[in-house]
Amino acid sequence: MDEQGTGGGFHGCGDRDCIDHLLEFKTPEEPTFTALMANWSYLVAYLISFLFIGVAWYNHHYMFSLTKRVTKKIYWVNNLWILTMSILPVSTAWAGRFINDVQPELFYFFIFTLWALAYAALSYTVMRTNRKDHPEIAEKIRKMPAYRLHANVWFWLIWAGVIALIFYWPPISLVFTLAELVLMAVLTPADSDKLF
Repeated sequence: MDEQGTGGGFHGCGDRDCIDHLLEFKTPEEPTFTALMANWSYLVAYLISFLFIGVAWYNHHYMFSLTKRVTKKIYWVNNLWILTMSILPVSTAWAGRFINDVQPELFYFFIFTLWALAYAALSYTVMRTNRKDHPEIAEKIRKMPAYRLHANVWFWLIWAGVIALIFYWPPISLVFTLAELVLMAVLTPADSDKLF
């Protein structure tokens, strides 16, 4: 554990304050609740993306607390995963500003998809690295709901349906992202809160 209690961190900052720098929330121009509600779509996109980072952080910390080795391959796949998260502020701001428009929601969903693929690749790489010398760790990672969800064919079939639906109702991208994040937040490994 480092001084901030983050186990070393994966994103270069030690506490939740940095998340404010990762996401963009358009503040109202006037000091009224009406002005705040005029920006409701920004708020919705911001909250979903905040949950996105929180769920990712939790699962990432769990997986890396299990692994016994970090190879160069894990390091670079992890960097790819971080890169996908670093694009989140742009996609969040655009999706929040134009919540009913196809192209911003497609871009948000594209970034979400890149993140899901990078996370699945990272999980697989960590699992495979531990498989020979620590099969029990590899098995725990394989059984992580976050990994199993992204490795499931049904997830990707629903994903394809969401892509088509974005052209008819663009906010479905945020709804699908929220549904997946809630699943990943609720369905965590039994020992995930007992590691430190």
